[in-house]
Amino acid sequence: MAISVDSLRGWSMRGRNYRQPKGQAYTRGKYIHGAPPSKISKFMMGDTKSNFEYRFSLVVQSPVQIRHNALEAARVAANKVLFDVLGETGYKIHLRVYPHIVLRENRMIATAGADRLQEGMRRSFGKPSGRAARMKSGQSILDVYVNTNAIETAKKALQVGSTKLPVTCVVSQEKLITQAPQAAA
Repeated sequence: MAISVDSLRGWSMRGRNYRQPKGQAYTRGKYIHGAPPSKISKFMMGDTKSNFEYRFSLVVQSPVQIRHNALEAARVAANKVLFDVLGETGYKIHLRVYPHIVLRENRMIATAGADRLQEGMRRSFGKPSGRAARMKSGQSILDVYVNTNAIETAKKALQVGSTKLPVTCVVSQEKLITQAPQAAA
């Protein structure tokens, strides 16, 4: 009898199983016991106090549910590109979404004698296994704020970050209006 590789390494459902946003959102932490925490460690990075001239946004093209580990991977990848070129103070990066949705998984056993241990689809509500953020088309995931000298770096950082996400994204650019410092009267 052959045992599948998934049963040997702590089998877990893949991200593509949770990609389509369907059904009612499962978010009430008050009623969910044992919900895993989000893997996202920081939502704002870089120089958070400065004003910048441009804002670049990573915008989703279609409605999708993105798992928390994919959001964290995109943030880390984009931040690495920006940090390597601009240092700590040349940019600001802001993750715009929070993974509120708790994902459930009804685990199935794939070994010999499993038919005596599990109940198939009977009582198949599932246990919490991860978190995800629901996105609408046209919604921004990640914003990068830079000055004129770092426009190409910001575009490249968002392109690298978009490769970590399970949806087609575009980079939008916006010039911000900077206020001149007011003279003391």
